[in-house]
Amino acid sequence: MPSKQDLRRRIRSVRSTQQITKAMKMVAAARLRRAQTHILEARPYAAALDTVLRSLASRVASHRHELLVERPEHAVTLVVVTADKGLCGAFNANILREAISLLEGGRWERVELVLIGRRGVDFFRRRSYVTMSTHAELMRAVTPEAAFDLARTLATRFAAGETDAIYLLYNHFRSIMKQEVTLERLLPIERARIAGGERPGAYIFEPSPQALLGQILPRHVQFQVLRALLDSQAAEQASRMTAMGAASKNAADMIDRLTLTYNRARQASITKELIEIVSGAQALAER
Repeated sequence: MPSKQDLRRRIRSVRSTQQITKAMKMVAAARLRRAQTHILEARPYAAALDTVLRSLASRVASHRHELLVERPEHAVTLVVVTADKGLCGAFNANILREAISLLEGGRWERVELVLIGRRGVDFFRRRSYVTMSTHAELMRAVTPEAAFDLARTLATRFAAGETDAIYLLYNHFRSIMKQEVTLERLLPIERARIAGGERPGAYIFEPSPQALLGQILPRHVQFQVLRALLDSQAAEQASRMTAMGAASKNAADMIDRLTLTYNRARQASITKELIEIVSGAQALAER
């Protein structure tokens, strides 16, 4: 059995760890609320953009635009979104496991990786997969400017024919307790997304619908990238809050067990001392 001094040391150590996990849970909760606010603020823009895009698509031959051209998927770009830090449960492990499954599953002949988040960058740095670009610091503070720059780079590569399709692999935020690994095609834009628009008489467009569609489709791509990054950011904080909550509870349980063990050791020590005192007194009395 450990000594009382060792038990006291372990109790202090676990309490110190518990304070850290509680603080991390509170920070994650605050960041989650902020991330959820960003997602909610983006929804009206997404709805308006979707409405205009559908109305435009009903007026023009949408298949002519370069971002809608579908090609056989021989060479694809896979955008893998991870976190900058750990201590967020299985958040990073689930994404990386799915990425490896896609890379080794034989679905595509050639895959180039775009890595977002330090965990993904560090993971694939030690492996021999082809990496097009890395963005280790992007998830530290997700901004529209950074997301749009990335989207423009991806759209340019697709339009130039350097890749046949671009996929996003990220954690989709469902709720605090549920985050789903999601594989979503970014380019070419799926026609089903922009089909079934408003009737042609619903809007009057100036300039022409064709010219507007050429401006709206790139914005649609930019917003899809931003939405995926915001979703991943919220999912990360939700996963971290859950993980740190579980860690705090486990620490409390461990403190209870160690305290019980310490009290038993202390009681046994006191009992032993009392027995020694009584035995000594009896020995003196018998002389």
